[in-house]
Amino acid sequence: MGEKPLKILACGDVEGSINAVFNRVRTVQKKSGQFDLLLCVGNFFGSSPEAQAEWQEYKSGAKKAPIHTYILGAASQETTRFFPSADGCELADNITYLGRRGVFSGASGLQIAYVSGREGRQDPTPAHCFSPKDLSQLVEPLISNNQFRGVDILLTSQWPRGVWQYANSPEVNTKFCGTTSISHLAFKLKPRYHFAAVEGVHYERRPYRNHVVLQENTQHVSRFIALATVNNPEKRKYLYAFNIIPMKSMEASELVKQPQDVTENPYRKMVGENTLSDPTVQVQSHTLLGSEYPYRKIVGENILSDPTVQPSGPCWFCLASPQVEKHLVISIGTHCYLALAKGSLTPRHVLVLPIGHYQSVVELSSEVVKELDRYKMAVRTFYKSKGQRCVLFERNYHSQHLQIQVVPVPEDKCTTEDIKEAFMLQAQEQNMELMEIPQHTDLKQIAPPGTPYFYVELDSGEKLFYRIQKNFPLQFGREVLASEAVLNIPERADWRECKQTPEEEESLSKQLRNDFQPYDFALED
Repeated sequence: MGEKPLKILACGDVEGSINAVFNRVRTVQKKSGQFDLLLCVGNFFGSSPEAQAEWQEYKSGAKKAPIHTYILGAASQETTRFFPSADGCELADNITYLGRRGVFSGASGLQIAYVSGREGRQDPTPAHCFSPKDLSQLVEPLISNNQFRGVDILLTSQWPRGVWQYANSPEVNTKFCGTTSISHLAFKLKPRYHFAAVEGVHYERRPYRNHVVLQENTQHVSRFIALATVNNPEKRKYLYAFNIIPMKSMEASELVKQPQDVTENPYRKMVGENTLSDPTVQVQSHTLLGSEYPYRKIVGENILSDPTVQPSGPCWFCLASPQVEKHLVISIGTHCYLALAKGSLTPRHVLVLPIGHYQSVVELSSEVVKELDRYKMAVRTFYKSKGQRCVLFERNYHSQHLQIQVVPVPEDKCTTEDIKEAFMLQAQEQNMELMEIPQHTDLKQIAPPGTPYFYVELDSGEKLFYRIQKNFPLQFGREVLASEAVLNIPERADWRECKQTPEEEESLSKQLRNDFQPYDFALED
């Protein structure tokens, strides 16, 4: 017989409307039976005289909460006086303050991690704020246990920054919403449910996965739910009811079931990105191994300013990474950059890459896509001026960081139709079905984040797509272009056979930088 689920209610900012929230709970319980817990995020107390009088009735025992209620600490300076200390304690019969941060485990084994207040920007941290130390003291003991798979529930007042990536948009100004420290917390703790408030809106994000498809074992999904303020005039949802069986009591196969609408993890690229700790990336102007190249300060969502962020492993293509070979860089924009391909097929074979850590085109935000397209257009125009056709391809398979390979093919070598046919025939020979997709189709429509694929774009605008099953030949794109039917340089099909010395690469990069300069929009912006 299976474990009986716990029935839980979660609530947004109560802001002193305590009678209203408990009356609502009574109505829900009348209809659906008794619930086990009420979890309140955001500001529970209000500062008005009416709110204070209302609270006094519960504190004195004149009134009693109809359910075990657990609340977070103050999220504003005005309400800190309601909390006698930073440690958790019972504030009234059936109403418990959880504490500044910690993990609450019920008798059932349900694990609830929580952080009170807002992110503190000064030292010492005010009473209604949390510090980086609070977060590390919460995270470290949990993740140091090699049995740790995640927590059942995470309660925070503030939203995690960027939670809306790859999903439905919330009704908030995303420029100012949330904080990256909560994003990192959610990424590390992998909560099955994460509740937040303080933005005054209801937002239920599509579930997201906690593993990388095809690279890691399947893990449970996470659901983020933001709740509105109690009694808000717009009638936005502030109370959320759900059933949950504690993770420790579940069969692994049941726990890791993936719903149909699951998306990629919204925080992975933030946590995987390096910071601007590399001095060659920070400066406004920098001599690039002997050649003057105006670097621009990289801003925007790609590179985080948080010095504690580390990539999940070394990445050769994150521009802020010490591993990146900067002498290959041709141009740097705000979100993307252009580099000479290592072991290039031809002297003008380049890569267009995002500055931050993204795995594929379908994971990019609209601003990054916009600039990526500008680079594609600039390189096309550059090749055309040299009498060359432009072939682009991407392989989202066994690759950590998105690379768009851009290869020039002399117009007198073959037609676009010949190139297309070469791709089709070689795919057929390897029992792969390359599909032609409509020119204006967004890849996201046919390849949700996490889908392995191979994609080609020809200078005619025609697009070819293959959803990778398994055992895909990693050099396929190069092999087709190096074949007799196209460039006729079969000996250069494998990039490792085309390696050059750093001096040769530097000389080639320098030449390419000079040639590309008239087409480099990044120098004008």
